[in-house]
Amino acid sequence: MNEIRLGNIESKFADIVWAHAPLSTSELVKLCESELGWKRTTTYTVLKRLSDRGIFKNDNRTVTALISKEEFYSMQSERVVKDSFGGSLPAFVAAFTARQYLNEREIEEIRRIIDNMKRG
Repeated sequence: MNEIRLGNIESKFADIVWAHAPLSTSELVKLCESELGWKRTTTYTVLKRLSDRGIFKNDNRTVTALISKEEFYSMQSERVVKDSFGGSLPAFVAAFTARQYLNEREIEEIRRIIDNMKRG
């Protein structure tokens, strides 16, 4: 899949869709008016833009997600590690923990994730 990025406003819009999908375009217009103060035309413009990028689909006035929120943010995380740390996850963790200490619960959670990866 091509690299997909979202601006701040697009992220807020995407969060609305992910929280409510599938939903009708009329429901989406109402939600965007209520939560973002948008007019119908703005909602349709952003929906078309994100549909063209392959994130959402507007089929017969029903909006669905083509990729989940979790998948999208996983792709973004991979891009940050690749672009900023040469693809090295250990380098990313070292940089992250240089100024941000992990508590015992977080350390145990990371150990659990690593152990699960070892098992396949």
